[in-house]
Amino acid sequence: MTTTIRYPRRRVIRKILKTGIAAAFGILADFEIEGRENIPSMGPLLVVANHFHFLDPLALIHTAPWPMEFMGGAQTPNAPGAVGWLSKAFGVIPTYRGTGSRETLQNAEEILKQKGVLAIFPEGGSWAQVLRPARPGTAFLAWRTKAQILPVGLNDLVGFFQRIKFGQRVHVKVKFGKPFGPVAASDGSRPGREELDEIGHDIMQHISYLLPPERQGFYSPDPAIRNAALGTEIYPWANLSEV
Repeated sequence: MTTTIRYPRRRVIRKILKTGIAAAFGILADFEIEGRENIPSMGPLLVVANHFHFLDPLALIHTAPWPMEFMGGAQTPNAPGAVGWLSKAFGVIPTYRGTGSRETLQNAEEILKQKGVLAIFPEGGSWAQVLRPARPGTAFLAWRTKAQILPVGLNDLVGFFQRIKFGQRVHVKVKFGKPFGPVAASDGSRPGREELDEIGHDIMQHISYLLPPERQGFYSPDPAIRNAALGTEIYPWANLSEV
């Protein structure tokens, strides 16, 4: 029997975590937030952001004004072990690479049906520091739920701890773009992989406008920057099935 997920969840532990995150960032970093006027007061809302560093989710938690659910990888190979603990404590909805988890999709849909806010990193991992194409899951979720989409650009978290080590206070920029959507398939039917990729490209293009030129990667108007990004589009877990 499937248990219906409720939004918002884990209020007490998440309040404790959010307070701790705010305290840590308050000591170590200065946040510059742009586009507050673009932030909807409530959901249903699908928040999409670039993923260059394992601190990206914490930056979203720190700056978001509403309770937020996250979809994230069940395994985080590019992050310290403590991130896995935080993910479990927060209650991140796990996605298993190489599988099509029906339960994960159902949970995401339930949150949005309850006018919730769901955050997802379309690239599917943080193995590079420039913008890469989206994995098809985000596009499918956007199409299926018809939720409004809020793009967010996260910048200057790359090299965070190296700067801290040298006694520097880190300046982090979070930029909220204008909401868009809902997305739809061209003929109204379930989109195939090619059309999902097109929807994904549109989502990533909206994110690219919120990033500095050197971070736009495959979505830069500059051919030299796009050429420099070649190779980062290769998905490290393409042939891996997580269980």
